[in-house]
Amino acid sequence: MGLSDPSGWQFLDQVHGGEVVEVDRPNKGMAVRFGDAAVTATAGQVLAVLTADCAPVVIVGDSAFAVVHAGWKGLLAGVVANSVNTLRSRGVNIRQAVLGPCIHPINYEFGLNDLKLLAKTLGNEVIGTTSSGAPALDLPSAVRSAVAAARVESFTDVGICTASSADHFSFRRDGVTGRQALVAVME
Repeated sequence: MGLSDPSGWQFLDQVHGGEVVEVDRPNKGMAVRFGDAAVTATAGQVLAVLTADCAPVVIVGDSAFAVVHAGWKGLLAGVVANSVNTLRSRGVNIRQAVLGPCIHPINYEFGLNDLKLLAKTLGNEVIGTTSSGAPALDLPSAVRSAVAAARVESFTDVGICTASSADHFSFRRDGVTGRQALVAVME
């Protein structure tokens, strides 16, 4: 794919929160940084987040970008808005957000109390139903709502459910699993 050596990529020790890491110079030696999003304007700097069912999001601007690990706790903590605000504080014009493979409501049974909290924060469109009729979190709708609330007008969803796809890892489906990596770089 023509990417740099992975030892220079910025991975995150993801904590299911709202913290955004700013990567202003090339990473050396796989430095560990804690957070659920990373932002850079450094050409050639590779940013990566790992997911199994949580939502990987890339937010693309005219002169910088962010990668985001958006689970339900991170969405409540404002990880999408924090990422967009970090980009905008740098004078970046946001072009679009893209949602990668994540779990969809048909496979994501979710507790009612937490679901009500998410609906209060992100809107009722986050309430879904599993294939068996149980309450579910519609994670793609939750991300879409967070992106819209952050005033990002262009949103693309690749439309892949990790738990339904044999080509993707899913913790909900398998219990113990590997991870997909969302990898992004600006030339």
